[in-house]
Amino acid sequence: MRIGFIIYGSLDTLTGGYLYDRFVAQGLTGLGHEVEVISLPEGSYLRRLCCGFSPGLLRRLLAGRFDILIQDELCHPSLFFVNKRLRRHTDSPLLVALVHHVLCDEPRPRWQNMFLGLVEKSFLATVDGFIHNSKTTRRKVASLIDHSRPEVIAYPAGDRFGSPLAAEVIAERTHRPGPLELLFLGIVIPRKGLLPLLSALAGVDRDVWRLSIAGGLDFDAAYTASAEKLIRQLDLSDSVRFLGPLHDDDLVETLSVSHIFCMPYAYEGFGIAILEAMAFGLPAIGCSNGAAHETISHGTNGFLLDPGDLAGLAPLLLQLHRDREQLQQMALAACATYVSRPTWQDSIAAIDTFLGKIKKLPARI
Repeated sequence: MRIGFIIYGSLDTLTGGYLYDRFVAQGLTGLGHEVEVISLPEGSYLRRLCCGFSPGLLRRLLAGRFDILIQDELCHPSLFFVNKRLRRHTDSPLLVALVHHVLCDEPRPRWQNMFLGLVEKSFLATVDGFIHNSKTTRRKVASLIDHSRPEVIAYPAGDRFGSPLAAEVIAERTHRPGPLELLFLGIVIPRKGLLPLLSALAGVDRDVWRLSIAGGLDFDAAYTASAEKLIRQLDLSDSVRFLGPLHDDDLVETLSVSHIFCMPYAYEGFGIAILEAMAFGLPAIGCSNGAAHETISHGTNGFLLDPGDLAGLAPLLLQLHRDREQLQQMALAACATYVSRPTWQDSIAAIDTFLGKIKKLPARI
C-alpha cells in the first residue's frame, strides 16, 4: 500500500509520541509498504488551524495518490477541515487517526478544553478508523464521539534498548548507599507535572532523593522558566539537575544508574517512558489520571498518586529509601512487566493487519 503519514515537524523529535510515530513509519516501510511522511508546520494552535485552510495542503494530499493517510491525531487542528473536503472526492484515501491522547482531556481550564473539544470532535468524526495507543485513549475517543468505525489498540513497546541489566546489577544498584536517584523522563510542559513534583519534593529530606530531568526544555519556554524559578525559590538547586534531551547512549546510561521513574503528576495517554524505564528495573511512580495505570500496578511495580496528592509522595520515597529490599522487589517486578508486554514488532504487525482489513472494507458512504 501507499501510505501517507501526517505529523507536525520532524519524526526525529525526542518525545514519546514522535518515537511511536517513527517506529510505525519505519516498521510499515520494513513490511513492504511505501510510506511518505508529510510534515505540517508547527506553531501556535491558531497557526495550526490556519494551516488547515490552505488549498495547497488539499492538493498535496490528493496528488499523493495514497491508499491510506495515517494522521497523528494531535494534528487535528490542521486536518479537520481538510478531511471534510477530502471525503468529497471519490478517489480520496482512507483516513486513519493515530491517537496518542485526547488533547481536550489534558489538565487545563475547562473553557479552553471545551473549545479544543469542538475542533477535536470535528476531526474525529471525519476519519474512517482509529489506531489507539491504550485502552484509556480508546475510551476517551468514545466519550467524544459515538462511532462504530474500525479500531485497533497497538500498545507502544519498551524494547528499544532491549533488557540490558541483569538481576544482580539491579540488586547492586538498589542497595547502593546514598539518596534515591529519581528520573523525570519527558519534555518539560505543563501536562508532565514538573511543577507539582518539585513542590512535593520540597517537603522531603534532601538526603533521601536527587532528581534528574531528562527531556526537551524548549517546548514551553515559559513553563521551563517557571520550573527553574521554583527550584531557586524552594532551594532545590543542589538536588535537581536538568539533563536536556538525551540521545540513545546517554539515555541508556541515565536509566542504568537511576532508581525510580518519578512522574506522579503527569497526564499520559500511555507513557512509553514508563515502560522503557521498567526495562531497566525502575519502579514507576505515576499518576492515577490518564493511562499510567495500564502499566503501573500500585504497590507491585510502582505507585499511583492522584493529581492533587502532593503530600502522598514523601512517605513513598521515605519507605523505599529505608527499605531497599522492597525497592529491589519492585525493581524486579518492573522488569517482569516490561518482559510481559508486546514488542515494537508485535505492535507494528497489529497495525499492519488492521490497515489491511480496513482497506478491504466497502467504500465509505
